[in-house]
Amino acid sequence: MSLWKAALKTILIFIGLFILLLAGLASYIFVDFSPNEPAIKRSPEWVNDITQLNPILVNNVLAPTTVQQIKDAIMVSSGKISIGGGRFSQGGQIALEESLHLDMRNFNKVLSLNVESQEITVQSGIRWRDIQEVIDPENLSVKIMQSYANFTVGGSLSVNVHGRYMGEGPIIRSVKSFKLVLADGSLVEASPQKNSEVFYGAIGGYGAFGVIVEATLTLVSNTKIERQSEVMSRSDYPSFFAKNVKPNTGIVFHNAVIYPPEYQNLRSVSWIETEKVLTIEERLIDHNTDYWWQPKVSEFVADHRIGKWLRQYVLDPSINHGDVVQWRNREASLNLYELEPNSRKDTSYALREYFVPVDRFNSFAENMAEIFQRYEVNVLNVSIRHALPDTGSLLAWAREEVFAFVVYYRQGTSEDDKARVKVWSQALIDAAIAEGGAYYLPYQLHASTGQFHASYPRANEFFKLKKQFDLNNRFSNKMWEQHYPSNKNAESEN
Repeated sequence: MSLWKAALKTILIFIGLFILLLAGLASYIFVDFSPNEPAIKRSPEWVNDITQLNPILVNNVLAPTTVQQIKDAIMVSSGKISIGGGRFSQGGQIALEESLHLDMRNFNKVLSLNVESQEITVQSGIRWRDIQEVIDPENLSVKIMQSYANFTVGGSLSVNVHGRYMGEGPIIRSVKSFKLVLADGSLVEASPQKNSEVFYGAIGGYGAFGVIVEATLTLVSNTKIERQSEVMSRSDYPSFFAKNVKPNTGIVFHNAVIYPPEYQNLRSVSWIETEKVLTIEERLIDHNTDYWWQPKVSEFVADHRIGKWLRQYVLDPSINHGDVVQWRNREASLNLYELEPNSRKDTSYALREYFVPVDRFNSFAENMAEIFQRYEVNVLNVSIRHALPDTGSLLAWAREEVFAFVVYYRQGTSEDDKARVKVWSQALIDAAIAEGGAYYLPYQLHASTGQFHASYPRANEFFKLKKQFDLNNRFSNKMWEQHYPSNKNAESEN
C-alpha cells in the first residue's frame, strides 16, 4: 500500500511539473516582448504629490518610454486619463480617481541639440537638471525655468512656469514648438505659427488637451554672474525695482524676500553678469549633495518666532555677505530637496502664488500681510518675482507686467487644518482679483469656480477649444473636474 502511495505521489509531482512547464511555455509564446509594450500596472495605485496632502487612487499606471505606447494606451482605453511628471503640483492637478495615469518620468531623452542656433528638443518627461548635464559642456543655459531644477519639461509647459529670470516671464516666451498626442491618438505639432490654437491652449493647460510628448526650447549662453543684495523697507521696493533692477539688462536672476511675521522689511537679491574671477568653480550643483542642515533650519523657522527673527537678522545677512561669483548654470541647478522635511505626516510645507500688476504692489502687500496676521498663517517666506506679459496663452496668469508673490508656508495635515487654509487662501485670491491680478493654478484647489473665472477671463475660450480636441473629456484631473463646465460640480461656487 505504501509502495502504491509513493508511486501515485511521484506521478502527481510529474503531472504538476508538466503543467508548470506548459504554463511557462505558453507565457513565453503569448507575451509580447516588443519594446513598445505599454508598462501598465493593472491594479489600482495611489498617486500623490510632494505635499502628501492629495492621495488619489487611479485604476492603472502607464510609464511610457515611446510615443507609440502613449498612443496605444489612449486608443485601447476608454475612461479618463491623467498625466503626471515630477509630481510637484500640489492640488490633484496630476491625477484623478479611476483614471489611467500616465507617469511621464521615464520619457526623458534629449532628442537633439543645436549649439549654433541655441535650441534643444527633448522628450517631455526629462528634468531640467538632466538637460543641464547635456548643455553645460557647450556653455549653454536654459532660458526660462523654475528656481529649482527638479521639475519636468512637460509639467513646466503644462503649468506655464516662471522663475527669477529678469526680462522674461512665463516659459511660453521660450518655447519654439512642441508635439502633443490628442484624444484620438493623433500627433500634432504646435507653435505660434503652426496649430497656434493648440500652442496657446496646451501651454498652461494642465493636461486638458492631450499629452505633451516633445518640446523644442530656446537656450542662451552660460555666463558668470555676481550676487548683489540690499535690505530695505517693503514699501520702498517698487521704486527701487523701477530705478535699479528693471533697467539693468545685465541682471540674470532677481527676487526679493519679504520677511514674516511683520512683512515690513525686504531683501533684494540680484545676480548680474560679470567678467570677475569665479569664487565658486563648481559648474553645476552635485546631484548627490547631502542637504542635512537646510531642512532643519526651515523646521526651526517654522516652529519658533525667534527662528524667523534669526533668519532675517542673522542667517540671511551671513549667507548674502561677501562677494560671490559663479556660473549661471550653477545657480539654476538648485535642488528642491534642500527644503524637504524628514516627515510630512502631521505637517506639510506648501506653496501659494499671486500675481498683481506692478503698480499694485504695495496695496496687495498690505492686504496680504493683514490676512496672514489675522489667520495666523505660518509663513516661512514670501518671494517676489517679476514677469513680463504672457505672449498669448488662453490661461495666462500674466496678462500684463506683474509682480509674483510666492508664499511658502507650513500647515497641518488634518481636515480641520486644510479647512483653515482654504479660508485664508480664498481671502488672498479675492485680494489679488481686487487689484486686477490672479492666483496661480498648480496649488491646492481652494479657489471657487467664480474666482477661477475672475482670475482667468479667457477660460471659456479654453473650454471651447478643449471640447473641440477632446470631445469626450478624456484628459482630466482633480482641478478640471472642479472647473470644467461639463462636470456638474463646476456649477458650484465651492
